[in-house]
Amino acid sequence: MPPERIHPALLSRRELLRRMGAAGLLAAGSGSLLAACGGVEGTNEGSSERRQVGEADHAKKAFATLTVSNWPLYIDKGQIKDFDRRFDTKVKYVEDINDNEEFFAKVRQELESDRPIGRDLVVITDWMAGRWIDQGFAEPLDKTNVPNARNVVDTLKSPPFDPQRSYSLPWQSGMSAIGYDPDRTGRRLTSVEDLFDPKFKGRVSMLSDWRDSAGLVLLSQGKDTKNAKKDDYLAAIETIDEQNRKGQIRRFTGNDYAKDLAAGDLWACVAYSGDVVQLKADNPRLQFLVPDEGALLWSDNMVVPKGAEEPYGAEEWMNYFLDPENAAKLAAEVNYVTPVKGAKEVIARTDPKLASNDLIFPSDETLAKLHPYPALSAADEREVTAEMQKVSGA
Repeated sequence: MPPERIHPALLSRRELLRRMGAAGLLAAGSGSLLAACGGVEGTNEGSSERRQVGEADHAKKAFATLTVSNWPLYIDKGQIKDFDRRFDTKVKYVEDINDNEEFFAKVRQELESDRPIGRDLVVITDWMAGRWIDQGFAEPLDKTNVPNARNVVDTLKSPPFDPQRSYSLPWQSGMSAIGYDPDRTGRRLTSVEDLFDPKFKGRVSMLSDWRDSAGLVLLSQGKDTKNAKKDDYLAAIETIDEQNRKGQIRRFTGNDYAKDLAAGDLWACVAYSGDVVQLKADNPRLQFLVPDEGALLWSDNMVVPKGAEEPYGAEEWMNYFLDPENAAKLAAEVNYVTPVKGAKEVIARTDPKLASNDLIFPSDETLAKLHPYPALSAADEREVTAEMQKVSGA
């Protein structure tokens, strides 16, 4: 992303770049992503049966407007205009998702009361998409309106939270690990433990979402997110709490850490890969570290909320962005991992350097170090979330 597009965006993670629970989102040639990470785990796997999908039948019709909620700077704005022209519509594109739980809290009352939330499509991380599906808050898709769904990389076609992709389709993926400025730290970092170097006291931030922060600490403690239990995450949160009480952690953030990292107020932080790729356009010295112990891989998914006014329009939006040419434009802008076959080859024709970027198209070596987001029961997840909120002050 050009520097002039970044400077005004010092507001949030994707606002500076744009953000990571699925895996295997690489374009052709990197289809082993999920296999390398053990797959994408559903949040409530083992805790409840999946809802059975009904037959969706959304007639093709004109739609004057389409309302989309997404994370900040997670799109090529020119593509919104192109979509408007193609469908003679006006997309209301709202960048109002800064945190999955925070956004869910804003719309939960309407969802639970069977009232529309005023959006036709939302982009939420896979564990949250699983929650919406399990609780009946997602509309089933009419897949006949999304023929480009066939372009989804094989490893993302059947995630545990939506095995038939009856309710969701992938938007982008990314990694959660460590962003840092070696000029500030004075050395090259290699480990999650480096966040707790006393020399960096007050210059470190962690994400308020325990899946990212506690997940990384858990990996540093020699455990694996694929089989970690509630007590493993509670132990990781206890470590975070100890460091926070020492003053090591400057603050806990949503996706708004980027401005502090860019300004030098943070020297090291839990960060998303796409953010750091984009921040490097203004500050080339910034680094994204996949620690020796490993990092986390996630995906964000397009979901049609229950009661949406324009489900057909939302499906056309999905179909548009699952086209390899359009997916390549999106990936080139936001610098996250694309879930669309053929997008890498499209990018390689005009920007071979971008196509070889390990943070956008991870190498086999990087893939081997990536782990899926956690899979806990709903009850365990609530308990872990509550403990992390005590620590983060959320």
